[in-house]
Amino acid sequence: MEKIVSLCKRRGFVFQSSEIYGGAASVWDYGPLGVELRRNVADAWWSSMVHARDDIEGLDAGILMHPRVWEASGHVSGFTDPLLECKTCKKRWRADHLEEAGCARKPSVAPGKHADCDLGEPRLFNLMFKTFMGPVEEDASVVYLRPETAQGSYVNFLNVQQTSRQRVPFGIAQLGKAFRNEITPGNFIFRTREFEQAEMQFFVKPGSDDEWFDYWLEQRLEWHHWIGIRPEKLRQHAHGPNELAHYAKTAVDLEYEFPFGWQELEGVHNRTDFDLSRHQEYSGKRLLYIDPGSGERYVPYVVETAMGVGRAALVALVDGYREEEVEGQPRVVLGLDPRLAPIKAAVFPLMKKFGQPEIARELLKELRGARVPASYDQAGSIGRRYRRQDEAGTPWCVTIDRQTSEDRTVTIRDRDTLAQERVGLDHVVGWIRERLG
Repeated sequence: MEKIVSLCKRRGFVFQSSEIYGGAASVWDYGPLGVELRRNVADAWWSSMVHARDDIEGLDAGILMHPRVWEASGHVSGFTDPLLECKTCKKRWRADHLEEAGCARKPSVAPGKHADCDLGEPRLFNLMFKTFMGPVEEDASVVYLRPETAQGSYVNFLNVQQTSRQRVPFGIAQLGKAFRNEITPGNFIFRTREFEQAEMQFFVKPGSDDEWFDYWLEQRLEWHHWIGIRPEKLRQHAHGPNELAHYAKTAVDLEYEFPFGWQELEGVHNRTDFDLSRHQEYSGKRLLYIDPGSGERYVPYVVETAMGVGRAALVALVDGYREEEVEGQPRVVLGLDPRLAPIKAAVFPLMKKFGQPEIARELLKELRGARVPASYDQAGSIGRRYRRQDEAGTPWCVTIDRQTSEDRTVTIRDRDTLAQERVGLDHVVGWIRERLG
């Protein structure tokens, strides 16, 4: 992970938040390349969920919601982790993750294993961030930063269903920020206190939920393959009875093999009618679906898919990172799928004369005009420029050379194969767009 973190800082993917003040714990800022990567992951998810289907609608619910929402969902009373504190060093850990943690005095051993450790009794810690709405800080004005986007979909179930004239089965997709006051965040951007979620709630008729659960589990696994994640690095983990959340009938995590072990990338959950029934009870409003054909009334079951966008971006970084030797020289490559790559093409003039920079600038303008994210680099040797783009994950480098002035062709070099191809200057945009699909 140290190499991934170093690359992210060096190439402008991720920076420590408030770094000049010493940083803020487990809060990260996405730099020029990182924000593009994260946006590309989110766009790929949104496109596959909303734009490519006619049975899923998009929604952007508010971060701040009525506090009764979180009472109904069970978050106020049950969204807790067991907290342990060492009376000696004052460090805190999740009681159920002690074996994965390190003692503050001796990181090679677990908390409680050092002679100086004095662990107190576990106590429950609510993970929601609490704040106040309005000018007065009092109990009546307490609100929470949402810990998930899902509840916004449930309270808007009828609004979306009726205005879009959807029939069950159909889904509601959301992309948005969520906040969790994690006790032990860490592993770079894997677990953070502020993160972007990509969640979809699929509303189905009771009795068909198991079939839809299997369908969405397969769909989500295929999507991760589609964005270039190696299949051998993914596996499924079905939750046992002691692991299931209070709302879940069935749950399966799609796990990725990170450098720090197998960890959850995305969860697929059968939430039954728990959420809609609870909101119906707490709000006093009926959340029934009426089948227009049969007239049957019921509270739909929900199959949920839930993924952290930053975590998916981290998977893309880890999965794409590799070190190679080319003609005796080392190179670091970020083998991102071209659809996720922050920069699709880099344009180089081989020399700073003979009109090459002017031609390169004109091509750069043409690429950007065609909405192909591209960059320009004329500093250093061509080899150094290639290496910079390899680390940024840029799939293609386009070089303007002396031959370009003679026959209006350029050299396009492939990041992964290192193959070079002469392409007509007027065909570069089409050549790249064709390979982006």
